[in-house]
Amino acid sequence: MSTATKPKHIGRNISRIRELRGMKQEVLAFALGLSQQSVSNIEGSENIDDEKLKTIAEALGVSAEAIKSYSDEGVINYFNTFNAEAFTSSHGAFGSYDQYTFNPIDKVVELYERLVQVEKEKVEYLEKLFKVK
Repeated sequence: MSTATKPKHIGRNISRIRELRGMKQEVLAFALGLSQQSVSNIEGSENIDDEKLKTIAEALGVSAEAIKSYSDEGVINYFNTFNAEAFTSSHGAFGSYDQYTFNPIDKVVELYERLVQVEKEKVEYLEKLFKVK
């Protein structure tokens, strides 16, 4: 039995990180100035030269080292570190979100009514100006 570790498949790591970021191959290709097929070929490559890896890392918003050292287990462990309470609080594990207590349509109607009222006041003011002359 060999104790040698299997080398990292850099292309597969790029693919996983791209997917985690919710990015399609076409979007990454556009950011890199390549075709979608080129990105597919890169993701199929076990090794990628450092200069190209740095460019890809910038497009993905991570460091080249993060791509090299990426592991699915690390991501799973990262998400398992959040306790259940963090997901149920108003701030949550991924930042705060607001719970609105009003209907947005009501706010649009209110704004529209205020705009109509302002226009009516303008018309009245202009009518007064013309009557004075």
